[in-house]
Parts: sequence; structure tokens; C-alpha cells
Amino acid sequence: MAPRRAAMEMVLAAGLALPLWAAAASEGAAREVVQSPDPRYRPGTIVIRTSERRLYLVTAPGEAIRYTVAVGKAGKQWRGVKYVEEMQVDPAWSPPASVRRDNPRLPDVIPGGSPRNPMGARVIGLGPGGEYAIHGTNMPGTVGTAASYGCFRMHNHDVADLYDRVRMGTPVVVLP
Repeated sequence: MAPRRAAMEMVLAAGLALPLWAAAASEGAAREVVQSPDPRYRPGTIVIRTSERRLYLVTAPGEAIRYTVAVGKAGKQWRGVKYVEEMQVDPAWSPPASVRRDNPRLPDVIPGGSPRNPMGARVIGLGPGGEYAIHGTNMPGTVGTAASYGCFRMHNHDVADLYDRVRMGTPVVVLP
């Protein structure tokens, strides 16, 4: 792994785009360094383009890390600006009312770390309101699709990477 990391650092220093190696090879390389999707956004901003099913973390002027995400299914997508208000490792999950209406047999709480927990390895809660989040998933095949109730699902290794890069108060801009 050390030779790969050294090679990656050399390529990054040269300003070239390349895949970032993922911790779980079976889930594929779902993130890469790319040109920033919009020069208006400052480093540290998360920009989500639902039509692309991509999340961009702006890392420097003109540069971003691009991740593949699942977005809200038809009628569940939204746009606007939220801010990171919560960060948890192995979060427990309580189904919100909208999910419970569609799945009344769900338990009141699914503990963190459970293979049945749809929040995955990390959650980055968005507010105000706390209704939506960027989170991992126990269903990696849904990443890159329109599958959620408005949250943004990522491969667990990607959400862990993003989690380590963002802070409370990070702006999250959701575009069509």
C-alpha cells in the first residue's frame, strides 16, 4: 500500500486527476480528484449535483474530490443549502415518519453497527431541520442510483473519507 500512496501523492502534487484508492476494493474506486464543478464555491464546501449523482468536496480553488452518491428517489429529491450539524460514527437509526409510513414493520431503533442499519459507518447530519443526511449504507448496490428518501448514500469507505475531511458548520449546496 505504501508504494501506491507515494505514487498518488506524486500525481496529486503534479496537479493531475487520479482515482483515490479505497479501503474496500470490492466496492470500487468511487472517488477521484477533479476540477471543481463551480468556481463560486470555496474550499471546504460540499456541492451535490443530484442529476449527476455526485458529491463534490471542494478542496482548493479549482479542485474537488468527487464521490458517487445515491440521491432521493422520484418525489423525494430536494435542493438548497444546509450545513453539517451532526457527525456520528456507527450511528443508531430511528426510521422517520415518512419511512415508517411506507415500512410500518420497521423497529423503533436499529443499533449502530448492525448489518440492518441503513446509515452505514458514518452519518453527516444536515440542518437546519435534521431531516436529511449524508451517510454510508448497508446496500452498496444503491450508490449511484435514485434510492433514498432524500438523504445521500455513499459507500462506507467513501463516507468515512468524507467524514474525516469535513467539520461542523460545513456548507452543503444541493443542486439539481
